[in-house]
Amino acid sequence: MKKLRFLFVAMFVVFAQNAFSQNSAYKTENIILITFDGLRWQELFKGADSLMIDDTGLIDTPGSLLEDFWHEDPSVRRQMLFPFFWGTIAKQGQLYGNRAYGNLVNNSNNMWFSYPGYNEILSGFADDERINSNSKINNPNVTLLEYLNQKPEFKGKVMAFGSWDVFPYIVNEERSGIPVNAGFDKAEGDDLTDVEKTINRLQSEIRGPWGGVRLDPFTQHYTLEAIKKHKPKVLYIAYGETDDWAHGGKYDQYIWSAKQTDAFIREIWETVQADPQYKDKTTMIITVDHGRGTSKTSWKSHGTSVPEADQIWMMAIGPDTPASGEMKTQGQWHSAMVARTIFQLLGMEYPDSKAAPAVKEMIK
Repeated sequence: MKKLRFLFVAMFVVFAQNAFSQNSAYKTENIILITFDGLRWQELFKGADSLMIDDTGLIDTPGSLLEDFWHEDPSVRRQMLFPFFWGTIAKQGQLYGNRAYGNLVNNSNNMWFSYPGYNEILSGFADDERINSNSKINNPNVTLLEYLNQKPEFKGKVMAFGSWDVFPYIVNEERSGIPVNAGFDKAEGDDLTDVEKTINRLQSEIRGPWGGVRLDPFTQHYTLEAIKKHKPKVLYIAYGETDDWAHGGKYDQYIWSAKQTDAFIREIWETVQADPQYKDKTTMIITVDHGRGTSKTSWKSHGTSVPEADQIWMMAIGPDTPASGEMKTQGQWHSAMVARTIFQLLGMEYPDSKAAPAVKEMIK
């Protein structure tokens, strides 16, 4: 039988080590897509920032971060900050976006803030004409989640959880029919578990510091209960705290939240790997909606006024992702590639017509 050589779409899955026959299929049956709002590539690849880690204007208690997050060697610092990413994904998966090696990941959109970034990730293309604010408007674009929910094998098995209350609009819950638990939404239904009832109560009692973004532990534990209870085949999780702490100029809270999110993602991965439905049949992709500035002032911000705010990162782990670790190949990747990558892993062709030209060139 004639042998084929694949190029997996974009960043995570590269040329296979061996040729595949026409009967070959990817092993991925389930997808977990995670976004980590506003986390810079600088912290991911270099750990806590030496400019800000002990700045009294950006942390409440001088010296409070040093023992847990500081080391002269950036490769040690990043492991201190992200033990799961560098202890597991770097050994079993792939990480993209270390610009020190010319491994560039950027937004395709020219907005460089949240809704346009999430639309690009979920829809597979930038839409600067229509998605140019963070307003609560239903996304006119069909996301990868909605496409999959229309497929018989995924119908009713697609779920989304987010800390920001705009996600029901980004996913277009009304049109797509995908359940989105976001903002201060509670778990609903007649068969709530005791854990869900407790989370509902705590969320009512612990509001957090932001009006439209709940604290990430609520998103985490609603998600864990959904995995155990509903067994979704496609799951989107959007953590939000890091961006909001950064906007408030709280570098200490930003760092602590970043480490906690690494632990949350570890918990998600270990949960699915302990379940026969998911074990060795699930690909997890993690990325970010936008970057942010590099100075003590611009770090708090992003958008077109901040030149570095389109600089982002991506990573993946799963049965079809070679264990290449930190990618040092020079090249350009974009978050618009995520949707087609997911469809490729599921053995499907992405059904959109607005793929960015750079992405189309990569689909062979």
